[in-house]
This record gives sequence, C-alpha cells and structure tokens, in this order.
Amino acid sequence: MSETKESTRHTHKKYPPSLIRSGMVVSAMTLVSRVLGLIRDIVVARLMGDGAAADVFFFANKIPNFLRRLFAEGAFAQAFIPVLTEVHQRGDNAELKQFIAKISGTLGAIVFVVSLLGVLASPILAALFGTGWFMAYLDDAPQGEKFVLASLMLKITFPYLAFISLTGLAGAILNTLNKFAVSSFTPVLLNVAIIACALFLSPHMSEPAFALAWGVFLGGVVQLVFQLPFLYKAGLLVKPQWGWRHPQVVKVRTLMIPALFGVSVSQINLLLDTFIASFLMTGSISWLYYSDRLLEFPLGLFGIAIATVILPTLSRNHVGKNARAFQNNMDWAVRAVVAVGLPASAGLAVLAEPILKVIFERGAFTADTARMASYSLIAYAIGLLGFMLVKVLAPGFFSRQDTRTPVKFGIVCMVANMIFNIMFAIPFGYIGLALATSLSGILNAALLYIALHRQQVYCLSGTSLVFIGKVAFATACMVAVLLYLSEFHDYQEVGLTKQIEQLVLSIGSAAGVYLFVAFATGIRLKDLKPINP
Repeated sequence: MSETKESTRHTHKKYPPSLIRSGMVVSAMTLVSRVLGLIRDIVVARLMGDGAAADVFFFANKIPNFLRRLFAEGAFAQAFIPVLTEVHQRGDNAELKQFIAKISGTLGAIVFVVSLLGVLASPILAALFGTGWFMAYLDDAPQGEKFVLASLMLKITFPYLAFISLTGLAGAILNTLNKFAVSSFTPVLLNVAIIACALFLSPHMSEPAFALAWGVFLGGVVQLVFQLPFLYKAGLLVKPQWGWRHPQVVKVRTLMIPALFGVSVSQINLLLDTFIASFLMTGSISWLYYSDRLLEFPLGLFGIAIATVILPTLSRNHVGKNARAFQNNMDWAVRAVVAVGLPASAGLAVLAEPILKVIFERGAFTADTARMASYSLIAYAIGLLGFMLVKVLAPGFFSRQDTRTPVKFGIVCMVANMIFNIMFAIPFGYIGLALATSLSGILNAALLYIALHRQQVYCLSGTSLVFIGKVAFATACMVAVLLYLSEFHDYQEVGLTKQIEQLVLSIGSAAGVYLFVAFATGIRLKDLKPINP
C-alpha cells in the first residue's frame, strides 16, 4: 500500500495539472473556436443558404473535415499519444526526439502523397461520394453541375489533409506535455481564414463557394505554422526522417489502422449520409450540415475537450499499473459528459427551430431553410449523448493500446447505420439519415461500455448511477419548462430582436431550472471532481 501511495505521489509531482483544470483550459479554448465557428457558419449561411453551391461546398469540405477528425482529434491521436507517453515516461530525451523525427517524417510523406493523389483523383472522389450527382451528370440532368463543381472544389480543399495531419501530430505532442491550450486554440485560425475569405475574397469570384474552399486551404497552412514555435520552445521541433520500420512508428501505425474505424465511426457514417443525400432533393446536404454544426458545439466544447485530457491521463494510469485511478478517471469523464450532454441533447431537440432561426436566418438562409434544418437537428440531438460517451469510452481502450475491440464495434455500427439508413431514409429522407447516425452512435457507446465492463476495466460506480438518475430528473423538469414557455413564444411573426429575447429567456429559464433541480436533488460540484488515489 505504501508503495502504491509513493508511486501516486511521484506521478502527481511529475504531472501537476489536474484533470479539471486541464479540462477547463481545453473547454475555454474550444469555446473560443466554437464561437468563431458559429460566426463562420453565419457568414456562410448568409452567403449561400441551402442552394446547389452550398451543397457542393459542404460536400467538398466534409471530406477534409472528416480527415481532420481522424488525425487531429481521432485515430492518430488515440494511437500516437499512448506510445509517446510510454517513450516520454522512460526519460530518454534523445529517444523521444528520434521517435518524433521518425513519426513526423513518415506521416508527412504519406499524407503528402495521399493529398496529391486526392487532388489528381478529385473527379473520382466526387463520383464516389456524390454518386447521385455523377449519375445526373451522365444523364445531362441539372444536378450534374454539382458533380463538376465538386470535382473542382475538391482540388482546393483536399490538400488540407496534409496540413491538418501534421497539425494533429504537433498538437498530440503538446498535449502529452500537458500544454493543452495551444492545440485547443489552433482551430480558431481555420475559422478566421474561412471568414476572411468569405468577406474579402468571395466578392471577386464568380462562384463565392470557391472563396470558402480557399479559406479551408489557407486555414490548414496557418494552423500548422502556428504550432511550430511552441514545439521549438519545448525542444521538440526536430528534422523529419523517414521511419516506416522504426519500432515505435510500427506500433503507432499498427494501433492506428483499426482505430480509424473504432473512434471515428460517427464521422464515417456522416460520409455515408452524404453519399445517400446526393440522391435526395437539393438542400439535403446543407440542412444536414447546419444541424450537424449546432450539434458540434456541445460535442466539441465538452465531449472532445474531456476526451483530449483523459487520454494522456489514462495512458499514465495504465503504464503505472494504477487500476483504481483508471476506474476513477473514467467514472469522472462519464459523469462530466452526462451532466452536460443530457440537458444539451434535450434542449437542442426542443429549441431546434428557434435556435436555427436566430443564428442563421438572414440573407440566403430563409425561414424554410431553418424549418427543414430543424428536423434533422432534432434527429441528431437524440444521439448527442451517445456521441459524447463514445469520445470518453474509446480512450479506455486506446490508452491500453487495445484497438482491436473498438474496430469490431466500429464495423458493427457502420453496418447498423446502413441498415438504419435503409429503414428510415426512404420514408423520412434526410431526416432519416440523421436519425440513423444517432442510433448508430448510441449503439457504439453501448458496445464500448459493455466491453469495458466485461474486461473488468471500467464499471459505472453506484455513485455515478445515482448521479445519472438525478441528471435525468433535472433534465425532465427542464424540458417541461421549455414546453410550457413554447406556448407563449412565437418566432414566426416577430423580428430578430424579439426572437433573441424569447430564446434567451427560454435558455436562461431552462438552465436555471436544471441547476436548481440538480442542486435540490443533491448534486454538487464535488461530484464532478476526479479522484486520483
């Protein structure tokens, strides 16, 4: 027992930042990024609405955005951080630098080649993921113009892969050193680049969507350049070297390949949704995009933020053979996302249309656009908590360098998503696609938890079960208040100022009721404090 305590004290001294403090730093930086992302989406919505050009830009942006999730926030980080932590723990600075040099050189060479191939093969990618548009192009139908536009736009957006992959590598290194603020702030620069191009470049282009595509390209460059000085200051800005057969590189790529499925199943499902949406009416991809962006706000602000800080911590728990700390930290992460995810999910579902109207309804974004997008937002909101739980449960496997288990579940959920798509897309169109994605996300979270429980790695504590019950009751009371207030609020016949007043009143009342009931049932801030024995 004394040996365990001594080990814990040593670990605490080596890694002083607490999970709560680190989580707050990431959340604060992510909040800045998400707010700017929201401003970016407002600018884009006003510029393009839900027309054909908007569908094409969101399509061309979705592929590199999907890859961003894999490399910057997903599979690469999940595979790389545990191995980097293991090397870092050994205290050999020369070995650490060599590993970083080998992994950066290998990753850089691969993504450069893939990006080049993506640019050259953009018509094939457009035909693959936008098959409906390609078939219309072959038939000389009006929708065929979308295929031509998408092929050209992908040539601009696809190189984003190379820049964001290396940005993800730099961010993962800094996160392992507990420098979470830098990588969390970096996405702000992408939003700034897109907003700047939308405002200043689009007036000079015949098709404004191309200005947004150049904003994506420029944003990738700026994000990478921004992180380099911080790596230099940490003494880890090294010359890249090819190292395909380097032992640690082999370990990372072995872990990463299955992790591509395990942690990013929801993103793969979104690409499948895009494929099917290309067969649907014009506006379907745009409606899905706008609703998904609102869903990303709480998901990125809390789910990804907590997952970002929990992975290095769990990796250290595993390396230090501290099973109790591993269990407690997992329990903390689950309580944290439930406390935010459940009320956020319910609130988005009830206030879907008012939120969309207040945020986006101006310029080319009409009241009809808000109404259509609200239906898919409600469907997406059903799966919000599931998406957030996947973010914090998956590190329970990746921190132990187990990528086989999540990949099996990823494949199962991809198949399930396609089945759900067939079941719901035919009668409900794009709404069915959003619902299918939500259901597959919930299934993925359930499978991950069941596996952790069976492996005796993590089991919800009695304290957490009671906590979840209290959160559910507080959320139900919150929903009741929102439904009551909706009887008195009319967002259709009033101006923007009145809409904002009504929405702020609804959100403020909902938050107040939720916090009051949560406090009345015994929930305290200490319930969200991780315990590291």
